Amino acid sequence: MGKRVQRRRVSPLRRVAKILYGLLVALSAVVVVLYVFLIVLRKEPTMAPTPAPPPVGSAVPDSGGSVVANGLVRKDKTYTVLLTCPDATSGNADSIMVAMYDTINQKAGLVSIPRDTLVQGESPNGNRYYKINSSYHYGIDELKEMVSQLLGIPIDYYVAIDVDTFPKLVDMVGGVDFEIPVYMDYDDPTQDLHIHFQRGMTHLDGQEAMEVCRFRHNNAGKVQVAYSDVERTQTQQKILTLIAQKVLSQPDNIPGYINLIAENVETDLSLGEMLWFVEPALKFDLGSDLSTATLPGDGTVTYKGIEWCYELYPDQVLEILNEMLNPYTTPITEDMIQILQK
Repeated sequence: MGKRVQRRRVSPLRRVAKILYGLLVALSAVVVVLYVFLIVLRKEPTMAPTPAPPPVGSAVPDSGGSVVANGLVRKDKTYTVLLTCPDATSGNADSIMVAMYDTINQKAGLVSIPRDTLVQGESPNGNRYYKINSSYHYGIDELKEMVSQLLGIPIDYYVAIDVDTFPKLVDMVGGVDFEIPVYMDYDDPTQDLHIHFQRGMTHLDGQEAMEVCRFRHNNAGKVQVAYSDVERTQTQQKILTLIAQKVLSQPDNIPGYINLIAENVETDLSLGEMLWFVEPALKFDLGSDLSTATLPGDGTVTYKGIEWCYELYPDQVLEILNEMLNPYTTPITEDMIQILQK
């Protein structure tokens, strides 16, 4: 009889090592595929043409990739985005902000435009309006154009997030810790809106964060508090900043955030353009590289019978624009903006 060949027993440790090695190879393959997939999908964002009132001219890319239009040169890889939250009941914009992001120098500005800002608006069908939030009633393109003319800068993209999606985003990041600035006691059964918060630090889930952002004043007969539209926009900015900090601190979850935005948010950013912003955004320091402001003005103005209009202060607005939102290589000047005054 021939000799029986004895197989060497594989130790449990070696078996585990082989399994782990196989998993590592498979995982590496997945990472490579995803990386190639993202590289293929990524698309560098484009820049919008310069708005009126500067002289009409065509926009063409220069050798550095920036846009030259009407004698104005865009900073390379610097983009502007309109952020808004529609009011489902009125059809107007409840919140209006403009963000500027210089991806090369890692600087960004976030500026709120009070919703009652006085404008000389005319819709495509000829209806006139005098508060900027009413422009959204005629579509996002109307709001985008009005903001562009008001500030004298091109708006490259817009993001409109509704009151149903905003809470989902906040819940995805695990909520936010926020200091409620004033006592809030407001109910509006017609909108199923109920806002009840004591002043002070508290943890907000998605629904609660949305309620705090929407608060304007307490119901009649309740304790009244001093809370201006400027303070309201500051609250919204702070909560958005807290959300952004959490998003950037959780890079593994960014695909989920992008998916939420792609499926639930109205935007003209393509998926490829969203992915392009991921790489520079992960290097961004919100604590030192983000500046925020609200356009200053007088919110007690009556214009053509319309009460509580917010009349902007041109000199102060120009200062903020040049510090935080200017996408050009030269300063924004007074003749470039369209601020309506009584």
